[in-house]
Amino acid sequence: MGVDLERHGPWAVIAGGSEGVGASFARRLAETGLNLVLLARKPGPLEETAAVCRELGVEVRTLAVDLTDPDAIKQIAEVTDDLEVGLLVFNAGANSYGHEFVTGDLDRFQGVIDLNVTAQLALVQLFGAPMRERRRGGILLIGSLAGYMGSAQISIYAAVKSFCRVFAEGLWLEMQDYDVDVLEFVLGVTRTPAMERAGLNFDIPGMHVSEPDDVARQALSLLQDGPVRVAEGNERIAEIRSGHDRSALVRDALEKSKRLLPPSN
Repeated sequence: MGVDLERHGPWAVIAGGSEGVGASFARRLAETGLNLVLLARKPGPLEETAAVCRELGVEVRTLAVDLTDPDAIKQIAEVTDDLEVGLLVFNAGANSYGHEFVTGDLDRFQGVIDLNVTAQLALVQLFGAPMRERRRGGILLIGSLAGYMGSAQISIYAAVKSFCRVFAEGLWLEMQDYDVDVLEFVLGVTRTPAMERAGLNFDIPGMHVSEPDDVARQALSLLQDGPVRVAEGNERIAEIRSGHDRSALVRDALEKSKRLLPPSN
């Protein structure tokens, strides 16, 4: 059934709403008639996306904020205090800090946890509690296929994404009796500006690459069909990565991942 203005409006908050998938969510929700609060670190792309959405006839508030800052949630609460937020889209999670764990920087790893876990939980509670009280709303969490399997160089990122998927399942159960929809939508390789800046190789034969607009369309159409759904073209990978022979699975995944990223200097 997807997004419904009466069920999920009148305001939506999008964390990571400036470019790529987040910008696609913003445009599609604006077309639906939802007013928007867009959160992102970079003010330039944030304001560009806001301008596009305002042209579609909705109100838009923006806040340039780093979700790992200690006062970030307080800032967001102040910006949204007078609003009835019926939909939260948590799309902020690009920080993976690719490095082997035992020689890595613990503070950098903590940043991955703070963004993907701590900030997500805080925003879900901030906006989810009023939704529960009103007995309507929606929470859309953007997941990753990385959360289905441990991976070298991104072991912490993969672990937090696994946490987020299990969290979404539990939250979905808790919100069922209060008519609040919960969905984690799991992405595979997606052609986003962040991935392009990272030098990801999108031209590997046989690899499925999703486009941001298509991902946003799918996720919003499945909002009421939680708790977890996988982006089209990636279902078989998620199934394989859920297998029981973990040593064979992770070794095979390592060999495939070496083709995705440019060689390190």
